[in-house]
Amino acid sequence: MLTKNEDPPRGPSICFEMVGLCLSNITILQDVSFTVKAGDMHCLIGPNGGGKTSLILSLLGQMPHTGRIEINWTGGTTIGYVPQVLDFDRTLPVTVNNFMTMICQNMPAFIRTRKRYKDIINNALRLVSMDTKGERRLGELSGGEMQRVLFAQALIPFPDLLILDEPGAGIDSVGARVIEEIILVLKKQKVTMVWINHDLKQVKQMADAVTCIHKQVLFSGTPDEVLTTERVFQAFGTTSHGP
Repeated sequence: MLTKNEDPPRGPSICFEMVGLCLSNITILQDVSFTVKAGDMHCLIGPNGGGKTSLILSLLGQMPHTGRIEINWTGGTTIGYVPQVLDFDRTLPVTVNNFMTMICQNMPAFIRTRKRYKDIINNALRLVSMDTKGERRLGELSGGEMQRVLFAQALIPFPDLLILDEPGAGIDSVGARVIEEIILVLKKQKVTMVWINHDLKQVKQMADAVTCIHKQVLFSGTPDEVLTTERVFQAFGTTSHGP
C-alpha cells in the first residue's frame, strides 16, 4: 500500500513467463520466467552469449519467441531503448542534429528541424553533454560519444519504460558518470528500467532487482539476496554456447 508521501510508479510492471527462443535449431532462451516490478530498476546479468539481448529484443517485439511477455501499463506507454551499438554507414552525411530530428518528426531531417523540436533536442543532448556537437557527423563520433547520443534519443519523448543494453560499453569515465546520473534521476521518477549490465558493483549499488540469465534464469532477486560470491562464480564460470 502506498503511503501518502509515496507517488505511484510511472512505469509498468513486466511479466516474463516461460519465454523461449530458438534460432537455426540453437536454443537461445528456455523457460525464462521472472517479473519486473513497476518503477523498479531491474538489471540483467550473465555470461556473454547467454541470451540477455535476445530477451530484451523479444520484449521489444523484435524476436519470434514462445511463451508470454506481458507489459502492464499503469499510465503512459512510451518506451525508450538504448542499444549496445548502432550499425550504420559511417560515411553518410548525417549529423547528430539530423539523427535526433528523425526521432521527433516525420518530415525529412535534411529539410529543417521544426522550431518546436529544437529545444527538445537541445535539452536531451545537453543532458548527456553533447549539445555542443550537434553539427558533428555521426561517423565522426567516438564510440562513447555515440552511446551518449543513443541515450539522448531514448529520452525523446520521456519514457515510462527504459530498456538499456549495456549503455556504458566503450564509454569514457566522464560519459559513464553522466549516464549514471541520468539513470538515477529516472529511478527517482519511478520509470521502469530493464538494464543489461556487466558491472556487478554498479548493479549492487543501483539496482532494485537482478536476474542472471544463461539461456535459463540462474537466479533472480534483490542484489543483497542473490549476488553472493558463490552464485556469481557459478554463473560466470559457465561456458557460453550460442549467440
